[in-house]
Amino acid sequence: MAFRDINPQAPVHVLVIPRVHVESLDTLTDDAVAARVLAMAGEVARQEGIASTGYRTVFNTNAAAGQTVFHLHAHVLGGRALAWPPG
Repeated sequence: MAFRDINPQAPVHVLVIPRVHVESLDTLTDDAVAARVLAMAGEVARQEGIASTGYRTVFNTNAAAGQTVFHLHAHVLGGRALAWPPG
């Protein structure tokens, strides 16, 4: 499933979340779940109109990387130029 982040960091900031529970990227063992999350991130970017201009897909993994919700999710960010390196 996908929905907008309640604390957006870009004009487009959508979370993509699998329906099955996976705590974080480092505990993900199901290739089908990984493929579905990544495919959905691309679909979100196309639907939001940011695929052609560029977008970032982020997985925060564990507390030191900023993961605050311990259910795997991808952030799809776009709609403006994104600086590098982040954070």
